This record gives sequence, C-alpha cells and structure tokens, in this order.
Amino acid sequence: MARTALPLAVVVADTGFGWLVGTSAAGLAAWAALTAAVMLLAARRPLVAFPIALASALLTGGALALLACTSYQAGRHVTSRRQLVLTVTAAVAYPVVLLAPTPLPATEPYPALARIALLVAMPLVAGVHFTRQAERLRRERRRHAERERSRERRRIAADMHDSLGRWLSLVSVQAAALEVAPLPADQRPVARNLAHAARTAVDELHAVVATLRASPGLEGVDDVVAQFRRAGVAVTVERSGPARPLATGDAGHAAYRVVQEGLTNAARHAPGEPVVVSLTWQPDALLVAVANPTHEQVGGAGGTGLAGLAERVRSAGGLLRVRAEPGGFRLVAMLPVAPERVEAAP
Repeated sequence: MARTALPLAVVVADTGFGWLVGTSAAGLAAWAALTAAVMLLAARRPLVAFPIALASALLTGGALALLACTSYQAGRHVTSRRQLVLTVTAAVAYPVVLLAPTPLPATEPYPALARIALLVAMPLVAGVHFTRQAERLRRERRRHAERERSRERRRIAADMHDSLGRWLSLVSVQAAALEVAPLPADQRPVARNLAHAARTAVDELHAVVATLRASPGLEGVDDVVAQFRRAGVAVTVERSGPARPLATGDAGHAAYRVVQEGLTNAARHAPGEPVVVSLTWQPDALLVAVANPTHEQVGGAGGTGLAGLAERVRSAGGLLRVRAEPGGFRLVAMLPVAPERVEAAP
C-alpha cells in the first residue's frame, strides 16, 4: 500500500500544480504519465531516475514533488564514492543550467535558489545522512552480536574446562597409575588402552576449548578493512618488514582490535576522510598504527573504548599510545613477536 501511495501522491501533486498554472488537459495527461513512469523507475533505479527528474524539472518548470522525492531516494542509495560523485555532479548541473543567463527572468535568482535548496540539496543530503546513520547502526549491531557470541563461547569453554576437564583429567591420572601398576598379563593391554583413551579425550577437550575461545587475529585485519571499505571508508593498508609469528594468540587479537577500534573512530568522527592502517614488522615487535584526520575524542565518550583496548594490548604484553599529530590522531600499538629459534649446531 505504501509503495503505491507515494507515487500516487507525487503524480497528484505535480499534476495539480500543472493544472494551477493552466496546463492543457492533454499536457496534464502526458505529464501524469511521465511522472508515474519516473516514480516507477525510481523504485528500482533511483540513481537513474534522479537525473531524469532534474531534466524534466528544467524543461517544464514543474516536477516539484517528483524532484524532491527522487532527490531523497538518490541520496538513500548512494553506496560508493563513484555514485556520490555522479549524483552530486547531476545535482550541481541543475542550478547551473537553471541560473544560466537566458532571456527568461534571471534578475531575481532567490526563488530559483530556494527551489534548489528545498527540492534538491536538502532531500539529497537527508537521504545520504539517513543511509550513513543506518549503516552505522547496522555495524554497531553486528559488533554487539559478535561480542555476545564471543562472550558465550568463552563461557561455554570455561564451563567445559572447569567441569568436564577436571573429571577427564582425574580419569587420565588414574588410568596412568593403573597402566604402571603390577597387573596380570591379560589385563595390561586393557589398562594401556584405557590410559590412551583418557589422554586422547583430554587432548580433544583442550582442542575444543581452544576452538571455542578462538577470536579474530591478525589474519582478520584484511576482512575488517574490507568491511569498512564497503561502508564507504577510504582505507589504505601499508605493510613493511618481513612478517613473523606473534608471541601469543592474544597479541594477534589485540592487533585486530586496534585496527577495528581505529577504523570505527575514524568512521564516526571523520566520515569521508582517508584512513591509513600500517603494519610494521620489526625484529622484536609488530607496530600496528591507524592514522586518521579526526580531532575528536578517540575511543568513545570518556575514552572507555580506548581504556579497554589499552588493557587488552597490555595483557598481550604490548603497549598502546595515542598521539596527536598536525593531521589528526594516530593510534599505535606495539606487540611482541615470538623469539627466533636458534638451531643447535650438529
């Protein structure tokens, strides 16, 4: 019902405007059909319908409701930098042509400027802003869901380790004691098989617990960068130095969280500005940096996000720093790498 009501309202509004200015019946019918066609196109291809509505408004001097509606819908569906450039170019062309010196009354541009602001600029900006806000809320919900899933995995892992692991460890110890006990010859194979089964069960339990506790590490940096790029953030990744294993899995997750937190703050406080993520491998450490041009508070209100991130980096044996630079802020974490193995001489 709503999909039909909006196009019908636009057709009625613009046809009514044409009737007020004295358009003929044939002209009104043609205009109603054109408006309905553009509105139907806007439902499927709003970025194509928008320049058609601009051209119709320039040619007829009407199409006011159509122009406002397609401007808003175009803003809602701008998802890439290229689409934004093309849409803004079309929007700028409208006032340029409208206000160009012609024999038409151009001595008083204020009504034309008001039309541009009310029917093109404001709906277009509102549509872009609505889309950005909706995408930000979706990202927040995804992050919240990921945190909840990770918390539930850790809880299950802790329960399994504390309850089942304790009993399996006890069985393993008793089976090992039975294995070395003086038993009749026909019972020794049974004891050995029991001890082997107990040790295997303990090993498999530890593997399951480790899987449940697993969280994104350094290998997840490219994925989180791709997610922010799809959301419209201009992210550049710079890598230098030969990659080496990190000291612990916690260090890898801390590196992932530094990149995620830095990109989140950049998207929140400096939307549309470029962000540089750098991974610099040194002989004894990995430097993870996120540089962005924002001058706002990093880490959310009161810096709670940054404080939690600093604690996570610290628990992984690293160090976190935030530096104000002439171009903005730079979030830097230093994380330890695993020591190189020294091969023994033959």
